[in-house]
Amino acid sequence: MSILEIGCCCAYCKTCRALRDGNCRGCKLGYDNGQRDLQKAKCTIKVCCMKEMQLQTCADCDGFSSCTTLQNWYQKVGAKYLRYKKSCKYIRAHGYDNFLKIANEWKDASGKLT
Repeated sequence: MSILEIGCCCAYCKTCRALRDGNCRGCKLGYDNGQRDLQKAKCTIKVCCMKEMQLQTCADCDGFSSCTTLQNWYQKVGAKYLRYKKSCKYIRAHGYDNFLKIANEWKDASGKLT
């Protein structure tokens, strides 16, 4: 388990079926070793987080609560967006190590954070 398996929006990529099946490359995987070029990234959240702010995830951003791009994304229809927001808030409050300990036990795309 690694912080690279946490997407910029705080999705936990390691449990994602699409990533396991090879249909997704994850949010951050491959940029650290040059397999992917951040200059070609299209996700506005990823570009802001990794390229402009040079952060691990949006949980590290001082503007987390006021970022309209991120907060509008979290408000999309679908339970996963709320889960990602909860994960981001958990990381902000408890840190990456604690999040990864919990998330590593998840059997599905998410689980309980306490």
